[in-house]
Amino acid sequence: MELIEQLLTAAMAAGTPLLFATLGGILIERSGIIQLGAEGLMLMGAVTAAMTFLATGNFVVTLVLVLVVTGLLGLLHAFLTVTLRANQIVSGLAMTLFGAGLSAWLGKSITGMPLGGAVPKVDLAWLDAAPILGPVLAHLDVFTWCSLALVVLLHLYLNHTSWGLHLRAVGDNPATADVMGIRVQGFRYGCVILGSMLMGLGGANLLMVFSPTWIEGMTAGRGWIAVALVIFARWNPLYALGAAYFFGLLDTLGFRLQLAGSAVPSYFLKMIPYLLTIAVLIFVGWRTKHKLSGSPQALGVPYIREQRF
Repeated sequence: MELIEQLLTAAMAAGTPLLFATLGGILIERSGIIQLGAEGLMLMGAVTAAMTFLATGNFVVTLVLVLVVTGLLGLLHAFLTVTLRANQIVSGLAMTLFGAGLSAWLGKSITGMPLGGAVPKVDLAWLDAAPILGPVLAHLDVFTWCSLALVVLLHLYLNHTSWGLHLRAVGDNPATADVMGIRVQGFRYGCVILGSMLMGLGGANLLMVFSPTWIEGMTAGRGWIAVALVIFARWNPLYALGAAYFFGLLDTLGFRLQLAGSAVPSYFLKMIPYLLTIAVLIFVGWRTKHKLSGSPQALGVPYIREQRF
């Protein structure tokens, strides 16, 4: 029982950065914009969090600066893809390369320096008596509770509000949405900026909770896994929750097998989450080859006013 609780706790810790980035990707792509810059945005969120927290020691100030920096990068991506109608894939890849390079340069002076504080936790001692999930949920940090709340809020927003209906219309058929009086560009700008902020929070969470020391390239491909999880979750926030924790569990299992002295080389154990990402995408593609993928119908298609689809 104790081993299960430890695995679940570790899976949530490893999966929460992925969950933030995946939710950000869902929000962006629901508006019809492709964002392949998750890796760069997570790195920028991480290095901003490291530099700010080491300088100020203030958790709130750190989060605000992370949101500002990644929000500005999201604004840049929105300007390129929505206003200038640049190729969304190229813009996203440029964002990844830019974020990786800039974060490496900014983080040179703080590489290996441990963060001096801890992320606040929400202690719910009355949950300790509940079996299995009780001890797991009783002492979660603020990041984890925020990610769980965001799953619920995003699900309700997309499926049970008129604004969510407008967003889905923008992602599926922006021309029709425009005729209905919905501000297509406004929705896309807002979603790209907010989604980029969530990806930045994923990087900050990775640094401040999972691995509290800045290391160049510390995301190690997690941004790309988040891009895949958006597809795996079929652009559904509730599915994203299970998918992120599942991949977090795989990451944790590989680490625990190394500690247990497994004869399998550590390089192969570290490959497990990435290999499974490829396998899952193949499986999902095969199962849905004769079905609707669930993706927004206008995903990746620039919208020009009065253009007919």
